[in-house]
Amino acid sequence: MIVILKEDVKGTGKAGEVLKVSDGFARNMLLKKGLAVEATQANLRSLEKQKALKIQQEKENRERAQSQAETLKNKKIVIKTKSGEGGKLFGSITSKDISDAIKDQLGIDIEKKNIELANPLKQLGSFDVAVKLYHEIKGEIKVELVD
Repeated sequence: MIVILKEDVKGTGKAGEVLKVSDGFARNMLLKKGLAVEATQANLRSLEKQKALKIQQEKENRERAQSQAETLKNKKIVIKTKSGEGGKLFGSITSKDISDAIKDQLGIDIEKKNIELANPLKQLGSFDVAVKLYHEIKGEIKVELVD
């Protein structure tokens, strides 16, 4: 029997694959548990439409990330904080603080997990911070900490 997998099945295949499996395995395991559907002409056309839609969404996400990278390029955000002697901060500036400042000052919503900081910022000054926007697309923004 030829089936289209709806979900990843360990040892069998990944979601979206068209596979030939034994009739018993298809009826008793895959179809019964909703892990696959029979590969009819209608289901195959539906699969092709889903693949085309996924490719289109991937392209749109990539373009949006490229435009965000261009927007962040040469931009600077300023974060006001309290500091002690020698410009040492009371506490530190984390990726969440930077994410909030980007949203407030530039209007771009970037999740804190996508801001790549090796260590929290603990000193006044200007820092270049890498921002992961999409799979391999990264941007960079200058963060200035002032008193």
